[in-house]
Amino acid sequence: MSIVLGPNQYGKAEVRLVRVDRDTPRHRITDLSITSQLRGDFRATHESGDNTGVIATDTQKNTMYAFARDGVGSPETFLLRLARHFLAEPQVTGGRWRAEQYGWERIGPGADGGAAGGGADAAGHDHSFVRGAAERRTALVHADDAGLTVLAGLRDVTVLKSTGSEFSGFPRDRYTTLPETDDRVLATDVTAWWRYAPSFADAAGPADFDERFAAVRALLLTTFAELHSLALQQTAFAMGRAVLEAFGDIAEIRLSCPNNHHFLVDLEPFGLDNPGEVFFAADRPYGLIEAAVQRSEGGPDNPEHPVWSTIGGFV
Repeated sequence: MSIVLGPNQYGKAEVRLVRVDRDTPRHRITDLSITSQLRGDFRATHESGDNTGVIATDTQKNTMYAFARDGVGSPETFLLRLARHFLAEPQVTGGRWRAEQYGWERIGPGADGGAAGGGADAAGHDHSFVRGAAERRTALVHADDAGLTVLAGLRDVTVLKSTGSEFSGFPRDRYTTLPETDDRVLATDVTAWWRYAPSFADAAGPADFDERFAAVRALLLTTFAELHSLALQQTAFAMGRAVLEAFGDIAEIRLSCPNNHHFLVDLEPFGLDNPGEVFFAADRPYGLIEAAVQRSEGGPDNPEHPVWSTIGGFV
């Protein structure tokens, strides 16, 4: 029995890139963290330290900065530029390029308040900004023998509805202490990835990706708000289904939704009632709901798209 090198990749991780667009007096900020990972025949460097075919990780970082000089656009199109550049090298047969975009809002009356990488921009200071919430826009380009696959997404989108949610009818045994409820606070931090069909990914430009991201985000939030929820599982599936019904060029979507529990505080020891107004917000332990929402032709009996093996923590 011999010992051999298995699957491998390498690159530069979490490169912080901030681009300020100054083409008008009203500046715009694009703030990204980018990871580049290359795959190919790099056996020699692993086995003997022969770096002849290795594109240095520092070179990958510098390429990102140099490309940004011409503009960034949407994170999806910037990653596609990087992918096509590195795939032109004969030793690179595949790879993975991922970005997280941080949101900045304009300071001043009527300022953005929108999602990372999006939102209205008609008011606020021309060149002064405040860092937005924890929410981040995400993008990923995956390259293999089948070509380029584009994912878009968002993470840490904290949402809460103060009513319109219940949870009951679950089995009970001697270890069950959770009471049933027909009115509860439902809160979660939504993380979602959606996979574009090749037809959209090949034809879309920066504005198309930006517009689609904003539309998907709005639909996810609207569905969360408007659905009377019987379970967070039901809510997550409804959010994914709404996206696939609205956009035929999105092949599938995956969601991860922790249940951010809010427990009613017992105020009786103080001689007070609590008609659903005072809660303790517990950060752990928490329920974790994850689901893939697919079209029937890409259902459970069909092979999973290989891009999902590169996204940790998803079903």
